[in-house]
Amino acid sequence: MPLSPENAAEMSSVENQAHSHPMSLSNLEDCFGRLYRVFGAYEAEQLIGFAIVQQIVDELTLLDICINPQFQGKGLGLHLLNHIISDAKQQEAVIVMLEVRQSNQAAIGLYQKLGFVESGRRTGYYPAESGREDAILMDYRL
Repeated sequence: MPLSPENAAEMSSVENQAHSHPMSLSNLEDCFGRLYRVFGAYEAEQLIGFAIVQQIVDELTLLDICINPQFQGKGLGLHLLNHIISDAKQQEAVIVMLEVRQSNQAAIGLYQKLGFVESGRRTGYYPAESGREDAILMDYRL
């Protein structure tokens, strides 16, 4: 289901639970411009996951996907990603791009399962407990 700026505080709560380096509330609020689409998943009226995408012409970038840790491993990320791919096709995108921490093997496995392939690497891009870690760039051709 599409989310609106009124959902930003709920999104921030999920983000803070799920990510070691979460986006700020103000950054999340900025993701509701005309080039962005934000999708959410609910369980009993509680936001349990969301995804933020940005489309410029025919290129769609997955900026964030976040699932409440209590609901991870239950197929919700797969469901959101399938929705994003379907939406991208409807919006006439030709590629879906993303970046992921090299340490996030669960996410990398999920992306590969869907057909995303590594397309590059940003060395030392993300802050990490032991310094910096690489961002793996992945894409999916539609």
